[in-house]
Amino acid sequence: MEKVRVGVAGLGFVGAATVKLLSQHSNLLKLRSNKDIQVIAVSARDRLKSRGFSMDGLTWHDDPRTLAKDKNLDVIVEAIGGASGIAKELVELSISNGKHVVTANKALIAESGFNLAQKAEKAGVTLAFEAAVAGGIPIIKALREGLSANDIDGVYGILNGTCNYILTSMRESGREFEAVLEEAQKLGYAEADPSFDVNGVDTAHKLSILSSIAFGAKVDFDSVFVEGIRHITSLDIEFAEELGYKIKLLGITRRTGSGVEQRVHPCMVPLDAPIAHIEDVFNAIVIYGDQVGATMYEGKGAGAGPTSSAVVADIMDIAQGRNIPAFGLSTGNLGTLNTVKMRNRVAAYYVRFTVIDRPGVFAEIASALSENNVSMEKIIQRGRAPGEPVRVVLTTHETKEEAILATIETIDQADTVVEPTRMIRIEPFLFLS
Repeated sequence: MEKVRVGVAGLGFVGAATVKLLSQHSNLLKLRSNKDIQVIAVSARDRLKSRGFSMDGLTWHDDPRTLAKDKNLDVIVEAIGGASGIAKELVELSISNGKHVVTANKALIAESGFNLAQKAEKAGVTLAFEAAVAGGIPIIKALREGLSANDIDGVYGILNGTCNYILTSMRESGREFEAVLEEAQKLGYAEADPSFDVNGVDTAHKLSILSSIAFGAKVDFDSVFVEGIRHITSLDIEFAEELGYKIKLLGITRRTGSGVEQRVHPCMVPLDAPIAHIEDVFNAIVIYGDQVGATMYEGKGAGAGPTSSAVVADIMDIAQGRNIPAFGLSTGNLGTLNTVKMRNRVAAYYVRFTVIDRPGVFAEIASALSENNVSMEKIIQRGRAPGEPVRVVLTTHETKEEAILATIETIDQADTVVEPTRMIRIEPFLFLS
């Protein structure tokens, strides 16, 4: 039986889990691929660290880049991480040395994926990254292959389990962001430095990859609008439920009459939307195709098991000779996304003010709305406290984002406003309109 010889660079959670999975399911993988897939070389920072599997029979490389030149290897698994540095060097060297590459590195693919795909095509090797988006959910395969007969109208989803856990826990416990984030770190759901997750960058990396595949274009991470969840409060979550919504951090890409939107931000999601019921660390993605309509994919978006499952699935494709273009089309056929600016988005908005409760406050708010041609749908004020700060929430009818931002800027200049106004976008999911 023909062998497929694998080298793994990086033996953290994903790399170590990949080595163990290939060993644990070796007989099953042989039956399914008709190939003997073996890890024969590894590289990591600490050779002596226990990782839950035996190093016996494995070739150790102190420098992961030397894996790329190992003539005994067919496939390199890059599990180091990072958009640049050694991870990028390893992938480039592996491709130039005729090795297939499998990676879970969404930052690398989002920022350098097109150039790497070009190099892989020229070298006649595969660049595979199913594990880079949504962990164990085979969303790239679904979008690139399963729905290849469809013209895609849009994709949206919960792409970061850390943020979804935080927002779920805030709603269920009534606690504030910082307290729940600290808990998430203790549970291992959030990194010591959670910035990429909670600031929306991780979701933006993944969204830019999905957008490229959906619309047959070069990855354009720089054009993604990104806003995280740090400013979301338990009060906003309470008001959302009162208004019939849940708050979710979503990545959204869709065609509009003016071009393609790529945006990441907290959304007010209607309670009857299926994605509103995705909780804790789970991910979910909805794809709109012109032939199938809406299809939804749900599962664990991170973790050693789900991510290594996706890595091994890519290795299986390589073992069986399936060399599909990384982004669904050859790089020569990938276009350039005509993206639209966030200020041109038209939809409804939730706005929360903190104002001094005194006569004339609502007149000031109404005047600012009128000046910017923003129509108010609903307004809520809890209680009365003459001369003291109170919270006022309003929702708007559909309007341009630049109009609502101008309204907020005007209102925040009033001496009755005692805290910066908060705005959250209401997402109707009317992709096909």
